[in-house]
Amino acid sequence: MKQHLVLYDGECPMCVFQMRVLSWLDWRNALSLVPLSDPRANEIAPEITREDLQEAIHCVTPEGRIYRGARAIRFVGMRLPLLMPVALFLWIPGVIWIAEIVYRWVSKNRLLLSRVFGCKDACAILPKRKREQDKLA
Repeated sequence: MKQHLVLYDGECPMCVFQMRVLSWLDWRNALSLVPLSDPRANEIAPEITREDLQEAIHCVTPEGRIYRGARAIRFVGMRLPLLMPVALFLWIPGVIWIAEIVYRWVSKNRLLLSRVFGCKDACAILPKRKREQDKLA
């Protein structure tokens, strides 16, 4: 099975925490988590600018289709059994539009939110899951 590649900002504590959670929920190894600092990130999606990559997570399918932000969360959620209820909720008409607005706000304020919620310390609580396909920061 080919894996879906998830590109994320490895310098953002909130993003790193979310990727650690995803790595624990990905029982079937459907995802490969790639931080933007990895040289493969530019090769995986050369048509996406660095600024766009830093604004939102992106999921690139083996077929080359790219999902961004809340749509990436919906796509990834459909592949992880425990996140499937969230993904199905995002398929309700109009919900993805609201989710995109919320995602953009969180993305713009993620460093502040990381400090407020203590993501840096939370990252230390949740151990890394050793996975060959990942390069978690």
